[in-house]
Amino acid sequence: MTRPPLSPPTRLLCGPGPSNPDPRVLAAQQRPIVGHLDPTFHDALLELAELLGEVWRRPDGMSIALSATGTSGMEAGLAALIEPGDEVIVGVCGFFGARIVEIARRYGAEVIEVSVPFGQAVPNERLLAELGRHPGARLVAVVHAETSTGVAHPLAELAAAMAGSDALLFADCVTSLSGIPLEAGGWGVDYGYSCSQKCLGAPPGLSPVSLSPRALDRIAARRAPMPYSFDFELLRRYWIDRPATYHHTVPVLAYYALHEAVRLALEEGLETRWARHAEAGAHLQHELRERGFELLAEPEHQLPQLTAVCVPDGVDGKAVQAELLDRHGIEVGGGLGPSAPPIWRLGLMGYNATVETADRLLEAFDAVVARPRSASLSGGR
Repeated sequence: MTRPPLSPPTRLLCGPGPSNPDPRVLAAQQRPIVGHLDPTFHDALLELAELLGEVWRRPDGMSIALSATGTSGMEAGLAALIEPGDEVIVGVCGFFGARIVEIARRYGAEVIEVSVPFGQAVPNERLLAELGRHPGARLVAVVHAETSTGVAHPLAELAAAMAGSDALLFADCVTSLSGIPLEAGGWGVDYGYSCSQKCLGAPPGLSPVSLSPRALDRIAARRAPMPYSFDFELLRRYWIDRPATYHHTVPVLAYYALHEAVRLALEEGLETRWARHAEAGAHLQHELRERGFELLAEPEHQLPQLTAVCVPDGVDGKAVQAELLDRHGIEVGGGLGPSAPPIWRLGLMGYNATVETADRLLEAFDAVVARPRSASLSGGR
């Protein structure tokens, strides 16, 4: 039986990720494929490592991409930087902070969890107080941009306050890299991980990571062996050393796309790109508040690229998502995990981070969702 080729619909992806790539990023995947051990591909990897160092703003250490998703970037860092019995302090303000806790415990860490309700940011003072009570802690982990709630963590301030500490600073930058200011090297972030499909605007499947010299020293001094797939020494021999040593068969076309996405981000200029995300997010959030919707995140910690909107009483949030998708071809997200409040998660990331995209999303919302009756909801928290 002959089956037709796949014919997926065209969608505007305004959820928590993936975002729609720039057409030039998709076109990069049509370039001639070479083998993962081809010398020309090794040259491309070296260049990509340099470009990733620029987008992470880390001139030293090592910045590469894992052939895996952002969750694997999370796990790779935890597997590399902690050993059984290590104390790890984790800030939890949503689903992905809780995931750090779960993975760290699976690797045998003694986790000190610092939690706040969804919509709030974990105060740095509480994290630092726990570090004072646990001076032997090996790691302090936070989510720079909590995708489940739209909350930004004051990462630069935490890094400055931790200067001189033996504890490493571990940051989930899945939704922050190239979307909001991030200076991994200048601030003192020891391990950061992200993904290809959000503010970078490439297809899903890769996890850019960045390690400080301190993190690399910690890994070199490990007593327990690393998981093979996440062994950063072996990955360095493939990515950086020449002649390269085979580690795994990488998805070559995905790396072409990531290279183009990072190249375009740097061509635009990171400050310009951050400003574009800020403008689009501020416009969307202002218009939502004007319509009477409440936003989940505290205003002082609201991300521009990810907005969590509280579903009004009496509204079926999932039905609204389905109607936006079916009638308007627009994907938005809902709450993530059993503890999530009823919310919609609206993303304006990468190529989609424009006022024009925000207006298209708002027009669809106006057609599908009745404005909340109470004007007192206006203004958010």
